[in-house]
Amino acid sequence: MEAPGNIRARIPGEGPGGSGPEALQQPSPGRAVVTNAASSGIEIERRRLKLLARRSDGPGLTYLAAWAAAMGVTGSLVWLALDTVWIWPAMFLYGAVMSVPSYSLSHETAHGTAFRTRWLNEGVFWCMSLLYGEEPLHRRYTHTNHHTHTWHVGLDSQMPFDTPLDFKGWLYDISGLSVHRFQVRVLWQLATRRYTKLMRQVAPRTELPKMTRNARLFCLVYLGLAALVATGVMWPLWFYVLPRLLGSPIMLMFNIIQHAEMQENSPSIVESTRSFRTDGIGRFLYLNMNNHVEHHLFPQVPFFSLPKLRDAVADQTPEPDPGFWRTNLDLLSVVVRRSLGRGTKAAWIRQAPHMITAGGAHAKIARATMQ
Repeated sequence: MEAPGNIRARIPGEGPGGSGPEALQQPSPGRAVVTNAASSGIEIERRRLKLLARRSDGPGLTYLAAWAAAMGVTGSLVWLALDTVWIWPAMFLYGAVMSVPSYSLSHETAHGTAFRTRWLNEGVFWCMSLLYGEEPLHRRYTHTNHHTHTWHVGLDSQMPFDTPLDFKGWLYDISGLSVHRFQVRVLWQLATRRYTKLMRQVAPRTELPKMTRNARLFCLVYLGLAALVATGVMWPLWFYVLPRLLGSPIMLMFNIIQHAEMQENSPSIVESTRSFRTDGIGRFLYLNMNNHVEHHLFPQVPFFSLPKLRDAVADQTPEPDPGFWRTNLDLLSVVVRRSLGRGTKAAWIRQAPHMITAGGAHAKIARATMQ
């Protein structure tokens, strides 16, 4: 199923006469459209939106309690499996239960919508950012930019992979090598005051010293954990480091299908973003963020109201793509065929028309900004 009205924007340097990273990354004049419901032509009655956007502490606290219980159960499996070969599947399960919600909660609290009480939202934001591995203000400002210019080449600061995606890029992203490398580099740059052009563009100048302070505190915590392991205290290895490495691919499988194969440089969220179906476990781990089109249309709506928002705009948005595993399998099939120079039409998921080719070499459209 293809999104209606997909018209590919011309990218400077693409096609005859243009090449190189600079050509790939330069935004074209007049393309800096703020991407949201208005730019997408999606409407909802104002009173209904106000009700959906109402914040509350209850759902977030209930979620934290349920997640803590899930962490306790899966963490107990790791403890029971110590000194046996079963520790590896136990750490994988525990790592998935830790990694996906730490990403989801750091994302929701970055928006300020997880809780009504501000100090509670910011406290959880800090804890989840520490667990996820990215300085909180950097995460908040780059994500605000991502919403402002969703999937716009040269403008969106959270494009995690090259476009179009091939198997090498898919493997680099899904393995976690990309995100872990990015997080380490960002912490180092902030801690040493080596602010990049992007950091200066997305964050107010007065926030940069705060980001440096936070990054240094994060580094001290991580170095402290490393020192414990070096002195023979192994619990940080079994209950944080290895589970994070093992569980990250599941988190990244949720993340990669948000925008892969979708339309770059479009003002319409419907064309640039994907919603997908998933089961109760997926919705729990991902905080209902499988309703990703709806989240980008109205980011002020909290996670617990996204299913209702989905129903409210269902007649104006595409059907969600098939389940989590099926969507990921179809994406993998596309990127493998692209790397082999074969046809790239997906069997089940939505694609931008220009992502569908009969075969042959594929030209890069944009390079990742999270690298």
